[in-house]
Amino acid sequence: MKTTIQEIDGKLVATLSGELDTAASQETQEALQPLLNSEGKDIVIDCTELEYIASSGLRIFLSILKQAKSVGSRVVLKNVNEVVRDVLELTGFVSIFEFE
Repeated sequence: MKTTIQEIDGKLVATLSGELDTAASQETQEALQPLLNSEGKDIVIDCTELEYIASSGLRIFLSILKQAKSVGSRVVLKNVNEVVRDVLELTGFVSIFEFE
C-alpha cells in the first residue's frame, strides 16, 4: 500500500495505491495522520489506484471524515472503482461520503 499527501489548490489530497487491507491498515493510518489536522482545509481521497478496501480501511476513512467535519472541512472520495464502490455501498458509506 502506497500513500501520498499533497496540498493542491488549498485542499489536502491523499492518493492511495494498492490494497487497503488489514495488513496495510496500521501503516496507512499513520501515513494519513496529517489529514486529521486539516485545519479547516477540505480533503480529497484519490482512490484511482486503490484496488481493495477492508473494514479496517473503512474505519480509517470514517475517522478522517469525523475529524474533518468537526472543524468544518469536507471529505471527498475521488475516482472510486467498482470494487471499492461495492464495498462502500454494502456498508452504507455511500450515504455519508461525497464522491467525485
